[in-house]
Amino acid sequence: MLRRNVRLRKEYLYRKNLEGNEREIYEKKRKIREALQEGKPIPTELRNEEAKLRQEIDLEDQNTAVPRSHIDDEYANATEKEPKILLTTSRDPSAPLTRFVKVISEIIETARSHDFTDVIFVSENRGKPDGLIISHLPFGPTAYFQLLNVVTRHEIQTKKEMGKMSEQYPHLIFERFTTQMGKRVMNILKHIFPVPKLDAKRIVTFSNESDYISFRNHVYDKGEGGPKSIELKEIGPRFELRHYQVKLGTLEQDEAEVEWVLRPYMNTAKKRKFLGE
Repeated sequence: MLRRNVRLRKEYLYRKNLEGNEREIYEKKRKIREALQEGKPIPTELRNEEAKLRQEIDLEDQNTAVPRSHIDDEYANATEKEPKILLTTSRDPSAPLTRFVKVISEIIETARSHDFTDVIFVSENRGKPDGLIISHLPFGPTAYFQLLNVVTRHEIQTKKEMGKMSEQYPHLIFERFTTQMGKRVMNILKHIFPVPKLDAKRIVTFSNESDYISFRNHVYDKGEGGPKSIELKEIGPRFELRHYQVKLGTLEQDEAEVEWVLRPYMNTAKKRKFLGE
C-alpha cells in the first residue's frame, strides 16, 4: 500500500509539472483558432507546427479544449460519491502538540486505506479549540485555519430547546468569497459536505468578513406570519475561521509545496482582502 501511494503521488506530481508545457500548447492552439475564425494568416512562428496543431484541435471536445490543472484534478471525482470524513484530535488532546504530530502519518495512511475523502484535525490550547486543518485525500490540498470564538450547541440552546441534532444534509451558503483564493477555500469547504435533498430544512453558512469566516448552523420552518413566513433558528455550534495557509499535498508530506500563506505584516495596502469583499 505504501509503495502504491508513493507511485501515485509521483504520477500526480509529474502531471502537475506538465502544466506549463500544456498551457504553452493551448496558447498556440488558441492563436490558430483565432486566425482561422478571423480569416487571418497563421502566425509565422506557428507555421511549422500548424498541421499537427490543427489535427489536435479537430480531435478536441469540451472536456479537452481547455487545459486542466492540478487544482482541477484534486476534486475531479468529488460529485461521484458522498464525502467520507475522518474527524480527529490527538490521542491525548491535552498533551503537547509534538505528540499529536507523531501520529499524523499513521492517521493519514489509515484514512487512505479506508477510502476517506478528507481528514479534519482539530487542535486545542488549554482545553479550548484553536485550530482546524482540512486535508483532502489522496493527494491534497491541505488548508489550515485558526479557530476563534467557539460557542457550542449547548451554550446556544437551553435545556428545554435541546433536542436530537438534525442529521439532514445542509444547504450551503457562501458569502463574499470572490477572489481566486476565496474561491479556492470555498471549494475546499464545500466538498466536506454531502449534497442535500431539496426539501432539507438545515442551512450552514460560511460568511467572510475582512478575511474572518463566520460559521453558523440553522434550521428553518414556517413562521406564524403566513404561508411565506419563515422562522430561522440557530442550533449551533458557531465559530470563526481565520485562513492562513494552503499546501498542495496532504498533512504528513513535509515536502509538499506551499500554494499560499498569510503574511499580514508584509501587506502595504491599507486593507487588503485575500478571500473577497
